[in-house]
Amino acid sequence: MSAFAGIRETFATLVFDCDGVILDSNRIKTDAFRQVALRYGAEAAEALVQYHVLNGGISRYRKFEHLLRDILGRAASEAEVKVLADAYGECVFRELLGCAVSHGLHELRDITAGQGWMVVSGGDEKELRRVFSARRLAPLFDRGIHGSPATKEQILEREIASRNLVLPALFIGDSRYDHEAANRAGLLFAFARGWTEFQGWEEYCAVNRIPVINSISDLLSLSGQVFIDGHDHRR
Repeated sequence: MSAFAGIRETFATLVFDCDGVILDSNRIKTDAFRQVALRYGAEAAEALVQYHVLNGGISRYRKFEHLLRDILGRAASEAEVKVLADAYGECVFRELLGCAVSHGLHELRDITAGQGWMVVSGGDEKELRRVFSARRLAPLFDRGIHGSPATKEQILEREIASRNLVLPALFIGDSRYDHEAANRAGLLFAFARGWTEFQGWEEYCAVNRIPVINSISDLLSLSGQVFIDGHDHRR
């Protein structure tokens, strides 16, 4: 039996974060947060960038609420948050159409034809679906492309309850929040290190016994047991 046959037999569903996992888009989004927040000054913009990097995977709406309420000390009205989120979306959309896609994605889909695939991202859901459609990636994800304003916890809970996300499942992410959301929902987890902006990921993964992969292509040569045991760390 091949190594990958073990993953086919172990998991009914594969769940993917988008930024830093499917797309090399973390830098694009970090730069966009900086550009949008500069209207409030360089100090506020850098504070938002730091918060963004420390809280990868959380939606833009929560990050702009943090900018207004906690960094600037003012009310975070729904209208102003929307203005900022829309400006951010305009900054990133074109860049997302041209950034790199993870190696091995289509090959992995061919090998796992019998398994459900879904995206669970902190990115805006409508924007994600536009990008994935334009890049002809949408058909790979038969269980849907899901994003904010719902949180990852809400998405996972909803999709499990509706039986669209069938357990056992593996979540591939690149942030602390991805791991925490997966763990709370009862999914096993793999950390993709290649494009992550998570500073301190090595210690975090070691302490929490999280298997580490460089990119999606590594899944082509790993067995399902690796993610159950939590011992294999590809660094």
